[in-house]
Amino acid sequence: HRVGKSFWRTRRLRLHLVRSLMLVLATLGFFGGLRYLPLAEASAITFLAPMFIVVLSWPLLREHAPAARKIASITGFIGILVLLRPGSAVMHPAVLLLVGAAAANALYQLLTRKLLDESPNTTLFYSATVGTAVLSVALLATIDVHPIGGIALALFLLMGLLAGLGHWALTHAYMHAPASLLTPFTYLQILWATALGFVIFGQHPDGISAIGMAIIVASGLSLALWERRRGRLL
Repeated sequence: HRVGKSFWRTRRLRLHLVRSLMLVLATLGFFGGLRYLPLAEASAITFLAPMFIVVLSWPLLREHAPAARKIASITGFIGILVLLRPGSAVMHPAVLLLVGAAAANALYQLLTRKLLDESPNTTLFYSATVGTAVLSVALLATIDVHPIGGIALALFLLMGLLAGLGHWALTHAYMHAPASLLTPFTYLQILWATALGFVIFGQHPDGISAIGMAIIVASGLSLALWERRRGRLL
C-alpha cells in the first residue's frame, strides 16, 4: 500500500529469484536437520553461516572483512568443531543438511545486501512468493490426509507471523549496514534456542557441547563489542 501498485516491479528479477531460492533451501535444510538433532545443537551448527559470510563478503560484495572479524569467525569455527567432535551425539548425517542450510543462509544474506537499490517491500514480496510457490508444489507430494487441529493451526500461523517479522527486520538491517558487521548479532539465536529447547522439549546440551556453544557465542559477542568501539572511534 505504501509503495504503490508497482511494488512488484524490479530490474533485478534474476537476483531476487536466486536470493529467494537460497532462503527456501536454508529453510528445508534446517527443518530437515531439526527432525534428528536437538534444537540448541542444530541452531549452533547453522552458525557456520557468519563464517561463510566473512569468507564470501569480498568476492560477492567487495567488502573487506577486518582482521577482528576474521579472528572471530575462526574462533566460532573452533566452537563448531568442539560441538561436532567425534563421538558426539550431534554427529549424525543430518548435520550435512544443517551445513547446507548455513551455506544457503549466508548466500541469502549476502544477496540481500546486493539489493540495496530495491525497496525492502519488493524484496520481501519475492521472498514470500518464491517460497510459497516452491513449497506449495512440494506440499502436494507430502500432504497429510489427516486434518490439522486448532492448536497446530495456531502454531503454524504464529510461526509464519514471527518469520515474516524476522525477515522484515533482517531486510531493513542489511539495507543500512555491512553484512560482516551485522552477523555477530545472530549469535544470540543460540541462547534462545538453548532456553526454548530446555523449557519446551526438555533438551539440553552435554558439557562439552555447551563449551562449544559458549565459544561460538563468545566469539560473536566479542566481535559485536569490537564493532561498537570501532564505530565510536570512527
